[in-house]
Amino acid sequence: MPETAPSPAPPPITLPALSALAVNTREAALLTEDGEVKILPHGRGSMELHKRAVLVCHGPYTRARLGERIDIHACDVLELFAFVHPARFCVPTPAGLANALGLTPPDTLEDAPFTLMESAQALLTDLQREPLKEKGLNALEIARAMGKNGKGWAWAPSICAALGTEYDPSRPIAAKSTFNVWRYLPEWSEDAPPPPPSHHGVSEDESTERLQSLLAPGAEERAAQKEYAAKITAAFAPIAEENKPHTILAEAGTGVGKTLGYLAPASVWAEKNDGPVWVATYTKNLQRQIDQELDRVFPNPELKDNKVTIRKGRENYLCLLNLEDMVAGAALAKYPQQIIAAGIMARWAEATKSGDLQGGDFPGWLPGLLGHPHTTGLADRRGECVFSACDHYHKCFIERSIRKARRADIVIANHALVMIKAVISGPDDPLPQRFIFDEAHHLFDAADSAFAGHLTARETHDLRRWIRGAEGGRQSRARGLKRRIEDLIAGDNEAENEMEAIFHEARTLPAHGWSRRLRDKNPDGPTEKFLALVYNQVHARTHDAHTPYSLETETHPLIDGLADAANLLHNKFKNLQKPMHRLSSILRKKLADQSDTLNSDTRKRMEAMANGLDRRADHTLAGWISMLESLQQPKNESSTFIDWFEIDRIDGKAHDIGYYRHWVDPMIPFSKAIAPFAHGIAMTSATLCDGEGENRDENWETADLRTGALKLTDTPQHFSIPSPFNYEEQTRVFIISDVNKNDVNQLAGAYRALFEAAGGGGLGLFTAINRLRAVQGQIAGPLEEKGLHLYAQHIDQIDTGTLVDIFREDIHACLLGTDAVRDGVDVPGESLRLLVYDRVPWPRPTILHKARREAFGGRAFDEMTTRLKLRQAFGRLIRKSDDRGVFVMLDSALPTKLLDAFPPGAPVSRIGLAECTAEIRRFYKI
Repeated sequence: MPETAPSPAPPPITLPALSALAVNTREAALLTEDGEVKILPHGRGSMELHKRAVLVCHGPYTRARLGERIDIHACDVLELFAFVHPARFCVPTPAGLANALGLTPPDTLEDAPFTLMESAQALLTDLQREPLKEKGLNALEIARAMGKNGKGWAWAPSICAALGTEYDPSRPIAAKSTFNVWRYLPEWSEDAPPPPPSHHGVSEDESTERLQSLLAPGAEERAAQKEYAAKITAAFAPIAEENKPHTILAEAGTGVGKTLGYLAPASVWAEKNDGPVWVATYTKNLQRQIDQELDRVFPNPELKDNKVTIRKGRENYLCLLNLEDMVAGAALAKYPQQIIAAGIMARWAEATKSGDLQGGDFPGWLPGLLGHPHTTGLADRRGECVFSACDHYHKCFIERSIRKARRADIVIANHALVMIKAVISGPDDPLPQRFIFDEAHHLFDAADSAFAGHLTARETHDLRRWIRGAEGGRQSRARGLKRRIEDLIAGDNEAENEMEAIFHEARTLPAHGWSRRLRDKNPDGPTEKFLALVYNQVHARTHDAHTPYSLETETHPLIDGLADAANLLHNKFKNLQKPMHRLSSILRKKLADQSDTLNSDTRKRMEAMANGLDRRADHTLAGWISMLESLQQPKNESSTFIDWFEIDRIDGKAHDIGYYRHWVDPMIPFSKAIAPFAHGIAMTSATLCDGEGENRDENWETADLRTGALKLTDTPQHFSIPSPFNYEEQTRVFIISDVNKNDVNQLAGAYRALFEAAGGGGLGLFTAINRLRAVQGQIAGPLEEKGLHLYAQHIDQIDTGTLVDIFREDIHACLLGTDAVRDGVDVPGESLRLLVYDRVPWPRPTILHKARREAFGGRAFDEMTTRLKLRQAFGRLIRKSDDRGVFVMLDSALPTKLLDAFPPGAPVSRIGLAECTAEIRRFYKI
């Protein structure tokens, strides 16, 4: 036989001829092109590196550590990772890159630049091994285009060399044809609507048998999990009375295994009745965890893909038309960021399973590198979808998700989506009959957000943009209502006249540049003039205009001129609402009259347009009109709503301004919205009740209040299963008695001493961002000297989810954050072994809180809210049977009556700081 010719050796890897840079809190390690490693203090590094091109990991974070004024040209290894391995997870640090690529992580700062060079080498080698596809994007051509004629992506020449081609910067760019990922994406297919599900219940035996089958062979049998799986079956019983769903409140302590506990009966019910069960959560972490647990229910990946889907709002998914618009202008864009982003996003769009930009397989750190407009901003966030008029409609990620959800057994959603869909759901996209609300302690807050009314500058500007699109010659992807609907009403004079009336009346709403005009006290139009007077009233009556927090005041009494401005705006909104109603009616009449001639896609598009008009006329505008009417009347002492004016601030800077209305009890609209659909609802959490022990019936009153259970049924069922953990052995709670919480120097010293005593693994929670910043500035350097890396929300230029990923990866890291970190952390094991609160997390005394405090029991409401926050925070510490954790409160004023926030058996001590650090070392045997 003739010998087989050996495969040609791959071309050699060539990296950009640049220095590599890594930073920590105080120093920068620079690996020069000559192979020398320099350790530079930040001040000197800023001078030496200014305007230089360097190899880095996470350019924005690197710049932030070196100082705000530094201007380095970052050749980012993370961008190369996102290009070579799209839709793959990686912690965005040198160590995270090394772990993802199978390399040895760096031990010291000096090692980190070498790791970056090794990672880049490994990534280019991986790209050489990428299998050739008969159909799909061409990585070589994409990299060439991203080079933007030698003025773009610094990795383009290295990629070309690795793929055996010399980079030619003079070669013309054909971005649209090079990045046309939409050509290769699969199309979804339309199916007939599924029949309604049957009504067979799930027995306790069926549930526990399914649970047993889901557990790994030889797995420890947990009696608490079996009990939970058996009792939760009550939510799947056939309904007996209309609008009275079976409502189960199930508190399951950490470690019970509630996720598999409810997935067992849910999967049985879906199988028996050929209908979906929706599992709604509050955080992305839990969505990810549920999806992972479902691998046990459906171990075959193809079967799981058919049986399970994650359903989110349209604003979470990549819009292919937006991507196409960005790609079309990328080659001619002034700055290279757009074409770099276009290439990386096209590669991700080809690789992603779901198109979800807010979780799943999308790197959470990518918007920080490429910018929001070119990443998460590519979603349809303002309802501008043209549906079947879009060239990519049959490949659309969200449309595929909607259709999968109709056929799925288990749909993983979030609280907000369920609430919004309950209000606007139609026959083509109905809600299911069975719901499981995990993290149910967040239902109150989710409903509060979903059913609120905000007549603000940003909200009104968004409505104008939805109607009129981009204005004034600005470059924007915004597509106005006229463009989205004109072919549907072409030749219909009545509909065209109504469209023109809507377009004309929308001038009432703020145009682009509203923030500058309001700042310059030069408002334009009725809405801006109304908001300018709101601004004046807030500033006139706020008690502390210099606070970094938002400013607010009660609506009544109104300052001079505000009632007249409200009346004028009320009439203008009515004038806008009327043609929107009439145009919607015309579209619905067309659907009825032309039912025999309209194709399916056109019908769905026409109905979507009518629904969009109705939603904005009947909910958004109607809510604003009602709010403005109440301003023109004497103050209403009704206990139904709370109204106030507010200047919304982020980090001390005004972000929005407006008139706000919230329900005193948002569970009223929640229950009214969901009751017509639901036959069975399970609400579950580790922290449903307020406290433990003897007063259990009173504690369930708290759970009923915050979940709205009594508004769904007169007889909600309750059960509680305690955590199996030995808190007496696994935990310690220390309340520090000798630190002045109002002295930031003492506070910083306490955090440093505690983090050092635990050897890292510390999460510091703050009730105020300014204290977080002050403490971080004092302790970051000293901790770094001890080998403990410190990361901080609101300071490091990294999103919160990614900060948690970094914290989870490094057992010696520490993290500072606020409530968002507390609610989003799921870090089992050694990485989280110490939790420190700067002070008791009492509710902020806002107008909204004051009204709810009066409605729900005064000081007892404050104590309940605070106890639940402490319970949730403590629950972050012990996630597994071998976890050990210490909870420290630096506020000596923690009342004894709040101590039942901690589990029975958890040892609580009031001691001094020095004694506490000694106890921590003793506890961890350090």
